[in-house]
Amino acid sequence: MDADFLANWTTQMRKGLLELCVLTVLRHRRMYGYDLAKTLSVVDGLVTGEGTIYPILSRFKKDGMVETTLVESAEGPARKYYQLTDRGRQLLPKMRAAWAAVRDGIEAVTQAEHLR
Repeated sequence: MDADFLANWTTQMRKGLLELCVLTVLRHRRMYGYDLAKTLSVVDGLVTGEGTIYPILSRFKKDGMVETTLVESAEGPARKYYQLTDRGRQLLPKMRAAWAAVRDGIEAVTQAEHLR
Protein backbone atom coordinates (compact mmCIF):
# COMPACT_ATOMS: atom_id res chain seq x y z
CA MET A 1 0.00 0.00 0.00
CA ASP A 2 2.75 2.49 0.90
CA ALA A 3 4.64 1.65 -2.30
CA ASP A 4 1.54 2.43 -4.40
CA PHE A 5 0.99 5.72 -2.62
CA LEU A 6 4.63 6.75 -3.00
CA ALA A 7 4.68 5.78 -6.68
CA ASN A 8 1.55 7.86 -7.40
CA TRP A 9 2.79 10.83 -5.39
CA THR A 10 6.17 10.74 -7.14
CA THR A 11 4.50 10.58 -10.56
CA GLN A 12 2.35 13.63 -9.82
CA MET A 13 5.33 15.60 -8.53
CA ARG A 14 7.40 14.73 -11.60
CA LYS A 15 4.68 15.85 -14.03
CA GLY A 16 4.74 19.46 -12.92
CA LEU A 17 8.50 19.59 -12.67
CA LEU A 18 8.90 18.04 -16.12
CA GLU A 19 6.65 20.72 -17.60
CA LEU A 20 8.83 23.39 -16.00
CA CYS A 21 11.98 21.71 -17.33
CA VAL A 22 10.58 21.42 -20.87
CA LEU A 23 9.83 25.14 -21.01
CA THR A 24 13.16 26.00 -19.39
CA VAL A 25 15.13 24.05 -22.00
CA LEU A 26 13.12 25.57 -24.85
CA ARG A 27 13.78 29.12 -23.66
CA HIS A 28 17.29 29.00 -25.19
CA ARG A 29 16.62 27.34 -28.53
CA ARG A 30 14.12 25.42 -30.57
CA MET A 31 14.38 21.65 -30.36
CA TYR A 32 12.66 18.60 -31.71
CA GLY A 33 10.97 16.22 -29.30
CA TYR A 34 13.52 13.40 -29.33
CA ASP A 35 16.39 15.82 -28.68
CA LEU A 36 14.41 17.43 -25.88
CA ALA A 37 13.74 14.04 -24.27
CA LYS A 38 17.43 13.15 -24.57
CA THR A 39 18.49 16.46 -23.03
CA LEU A 40 16.17 15.98 -20.03
CA SER A 41 17.02 12.29 -19.58
CA VAL A 42 20.14 13.24 -17.63
CA VAL A 43 18.03 14.74 -14.81
CA ASP A 44 17.81 12.10 -12.10
CA GLY A 45 14.28 11.25 -11.08
CA LEU A 46 12.41 12.96 -13.92
CA VAL A 47 11.88 9.76 -15.91
CA THR A 48 11.60 11.32 -19.32
CA GLY A 49 11.01 9.71 -22.65
CA GLU A 50 9.35 10.53 -25.92
CA GLY A 51 6.10 9.05 -24.64
CA THR A 52 6.19 11.53 -21.77
CA ILE A 53 7.48 14.58 -23.63
CA TYR A 54 5.19 14.57 -26.68
CA PRO A 55 1.88 14.79 -24.76
CA ILE A 56 3.28 17.76 -22.82
CA LEU A 57 4.43 19.46 -26.02
CA SER A 58 1.05 18.81 -27.62
CA ARG A 59 -0.78 20.38 -24.68
CA PHE A 60 1.64 23.32 -24.61
CA LYS A 61 0.97 23.89 -28.31
CA LYS A 62 -2.78 23.76 -27.73
CA ASP A 63 -2.38 26.24 -24.85
CA GLY A 64 -0.31 28.59 -27.02
CA MET A 65 2.90 28.20 -25.06
CA VAL A 66 4.94 26.62 -27.86
CA GLU A 67 4.78 26.70 -31.63
CA THR A 68 6.09 24.20 -34.13
CA THR A 69 8.09 24.38 -37.31
CA LEU A 70 8.61 21.49 -39.73
CA VAL A 71 12.21 21.28 -40.95
CA GLU A 72 13.43 18.93 -43.67
CA SER A 73 16.11 16.51 -42.53
CA ALA A 74 18.88 14.90 -44.59
CA GLU A 75 18.72 11.95 -42.19
CA GLY A 76 15.09 11.00 -42.80
CA PRO A 77 11.63 12.54 -42.54
CA ALA A 78 11.10 16.19 -41.66
CA ARG A 79 11.44 17.02 -37.99
CA LYS A 80 8.97 19.02 -35.95
CA TYR A 81 10.81 21.63 -33.91
CA TYR A 82 9.28 23.29 -30.86
CA GLN A 83 9.98 26.77 -29.58
CA LEU A 84 8.47 29.05 -26.98
CA THR A 85 5.85 31.57 -27.99
CA ASP A 86 5.55 34.99 -26.37
CA ARG A 87 3.00 33.46 -24.00
CA GLY A 88 5.43 30.68 -23.07
CA ARG A 89 8.21 33.20 -22.47
CA GLN A 90 5.88 35.23 -20.23
CA LEU A 91 4.68 32.22 -18.22
CA LEU A 92 8.07 30.60 -17.69
CA PRO A 93 9.43 33.13 -15.15
CA LYS A 94 6.14 32.94 -13.24
CA MET A 95 6.36 29.15 -13.15
CA ARG A 96 10.00 29.32 -12.04
CA ALA A 97 9.09 31.78 -9.28
CA ALA A 98 6.25 29.54 -8.10
CA TRP A 99 8.60 26.54 -8.05
CA ALA A 100 11.24 28.54 -6.11
CA ALA A 101 8.64 29.60 -3.53
CA VAL A 102 7.48 26.01 -3.02
CA ARG A 103 11.05 24.70 -2.91
CA ASP A 104 12.11 27.36 -0.39
CA GLY A 105 9.00 26.78 1.71
CA ILE A 106 9.63 23.04 1.85
CA GLU A 107 13.25 23.66 2.73
CA ALA A 108 12.20 26.01 5.55
CA VAL A 109 9.76 23.44 6.94
CA THR A 110 12.38 20.71 6.69
CA GLN A 111 14.95 22.86 8.50
CA ALA A 112 12.46 23.82 11.22
CA GLU A 113 11.59 20.15 11.79
CA HIS A 114 15.24 19.29 11.89
CA LEU A 115 15.93 21.92 14.58
CA ARG A 116 13.32 20.58 17.01
